[in-house]
Amino acid sequence: MKTARFDDGRVVITDENVRDPGPDQARLRLLTAGVCHSDLHIARGHWDGMPSAGKLGHEGIGVVEALGPGADRFTSIGDRVIVGLGGSGGGYWCGACEFCLGGEPRLCAQTKGILGTFAEEMNVYAKSLVALPDSVSDDESPLACGGLTAYGAVKKLFKHGVLPGRTVAIVGAAGGLGHYAVQIAKAYGYKVAGIDVGPERLAFIESLGADWAVDASEATEKIGKELGGADGCLVFAARISGFQLGFKVLRRGGIYVAVGIPPASEGPIQLNPMEFFGKGFTVMYSAVGNVQDMRELVDMAAEGKVRSHIGRVGPLSALSEIFDELEAGAYVGRAVINDLSH
Repeated sequence: MKTARFDDGRVVITDENVRDPGPDQARLRLLTAGVCHSDLHIARGHWDGMPSAGKLGHEGIGVVEALGPGADRFTSIGDRVIVGLGGSGGGYWCGACEFCLGGEPRLCAQTKGILGTFAEEMNVYAKSLVALPDSVSDDESPLACGGLTAYGAVKKLFKHGVLPGRTVAIVGAAGGLGHYAVQIAKAYGYKVAGIDVGPERLAFIESLGADWAVDASEATEKIGKELGGADGCLVFAARISGFQLGFKVLRRGGIYVAVGIPPASEGPIQLNPMEFFGKGFTVMYSAVGNVQDMRELVDMAAEGKVRSHIGRVGPLSALSEIFDELEAGAYVGRAVINDLSH
């Protein structure tokens, strides 16, 4: 079978055999695979502490073709399913520790991630799979990470007291994750100020239903001052400057949720302790979600409340080119590999 790997910054397409599924595993035939910004960062070595070679891809939609021992408790042969859970924590979790029982399997000491959806077939932990209704198309594979990550971040606002009807700022609102957050936040009943750069991206944010579409160069003035600041801010930026901007648009006592992970070369987030003291922010990170979150998001997609904006499609052989375009910001929304056989 065809599969994509990375090796010291290069993407290579190889032929490999897939093993029989092990205990609690299902073998999938992949129909589509989403291209996430983190795939780019992993392949290019942008993040410290990551391996220099391995498989790629963590968003996919496929059909279950075979089951390992015990996997029939979670899925059935012939099911069309979404796979990924954001890559982190979707490959295995123990189910019994404090983190698993608290809905945070990503933090489980035994957790394993998912990599390998850029392939014709793969084995995956069957417990992580969510069946799809016919109303959710194969092109929605980016929901597996991009959509789920945005959904988990919006839920954190509610959990920490930013209730529907309040104003939420979304930095990077036209991006692969941010465009989901705009739709989800509006579906929850928030007032949304979407922040990005350039008229094309601002027009896209407006088309998603945002109450305000604001250029990053004007966000501090328009949101931080004219609107009195946002009650919550979700930062999906791939640059540290976007993280710094998020603090500037928050009102006193606001909730700051970091989501994106810029390249290590961008350096750290910087926050003046006196500003921290004066404004009383609550600052946290949000990463992906759990399998129940994925079920809820699939329901929203089935009801037409959220959809993936696909700005680029192509076969597996075009992956390197798609990465180049993603890094250059050449398309709005998500990219999908819609032919994994060549």
